[in-house]
Amino acid sequence: MTEFHGTTIIAVRKNGRVALGGDGQVSIEGTILKSHANKVRTLKGGRILAGFAGSVADALTLFERFEEKFDRYPGNLTRAATELAKDWRSDRYLRRLEALLVVADTDHVFLLSGTGELIEPDDGIMAVGSGGTYALAAARALYPDERFDAKGIVERSLQIASEICVFTNANVTVLELGGKA
Repeated sequence: MTEFHGTTIIAVRKNGRVALGGDGQVSIEGTILKSHANKVRTLKGGRILAGFAGSVADALTLFERFEEKFDRYPGNLTRAATELAKDWRSDRYLRRLEALLVVADTDHVFLLSGTGELIEPDDGIMAVGSGGTYALAAARALYPDERFDAKGIVERSLQIASEICVFTNANVTVLELGGKA
């Protein structure tokens, strides 16, 4: 699977809530081009959280395609994600898109890629991008601590990744769904 440099995206499900966050740095090779980019958003009237690593234009195309799939299978994140992953792998145009998507609701978190990957983590924690492994490790360490809810874990994990990965900064955006914890 392709690893994209210049971003960190992480999603965490905990206690009926889901949070998804991303850093704000955009880099090409060793140069920081932008430090306050927004790589996460809500889709479908706030029912889905989505974030991306990779090409912005490609990710926007994939967000649109995902929303079309979700319209076709309303309320069924699993089916919409599965159908997009199948199309992404088989469609010549989509196969050329260079991005990874993380989509989440309060019941599921998925990673989608152009190689046909559709991965749902066992523990409800998914991270991608150049700082993804650092954020993932931090989130797994923080998860058992009852002082941290999903949003707190995402915020702290992104902060830790920004202190280790030169392609990740501390200008983060965190979105959240779900009832009271």
